[in-house]
Amino acid sequence: MSTASHGRHQSAASPMGQVAEPTVPDTAAEYLKYGPRGALVLAGASVGLLFIGWLAFYFLLFMPRGSVG
Repeated sequence: MSTASHGRHQSAASPMGQVAEPTVPDTAAEYLKYGPRGALVLAGASVGLLFIGWLAFYFLLFMPRGSVG
């Protein structure tokens, strides 16, 4: 289902000011070098906040009620 292309490719972003310039692979690698570290920090902070919330529920809500039975 390919069609022949005549002329320059038109981007979905009509004004050319909104289209990013092509990047050099070395520049892209430099920008992406710390991407996984940031994702791990964000995931760790999210899990840490969930764990703190769970501890708060456990000690402030369940423990004062005493044991079941």
